Amino acid sequence: MLQLCDLDVEISMLKIGAIVWGVIEIDRAVEFWCQALDYIPKFPPETDFAILIPRDGNGFQLSLNRVTSPHPRRHHMDLFTTDYVSEVQRLISLGATLKDWNYEEDADYVVMEDLDGNPFCVIEVSTLT
Repeated sequence: MLQLCDLDVEISMLKIGAIVWGVIEIDRAVEFWCQALDYIPKFPPETDFAILIPRDGNGFQLSLNRVTSPHPRRHHMDLFTTDYVSEVQRLISLGATLKDWNYEEDADYVVMEDLDGNPFCVIEVSTLT
């Protein structure tokens, strides 16, 4: 039990079921994120929503939600890799761009933008677990 403001409150464990990502064009975003993350559509994409899941079944669901604002949303993903340079080049070949960023001297990440201008980070890690 956790005491909050002198009330007994039972806290249950939560887990992330999906990340919801705002995009302008569903079909274009499905193609990009499926190739970038090796995901597949869980169901046939609709005109305003799509659910993507890892091809191998392990990992978070990514839900793509159609938005009308051309401005990037205030969210981002951190993508972990053991081969930072190759992954950044691969993502650029899929249409991602490098975002202008003020990096610290020993940065182990790069900030990129997807096809809709949404920022995400590619981070070098020693192992993927």
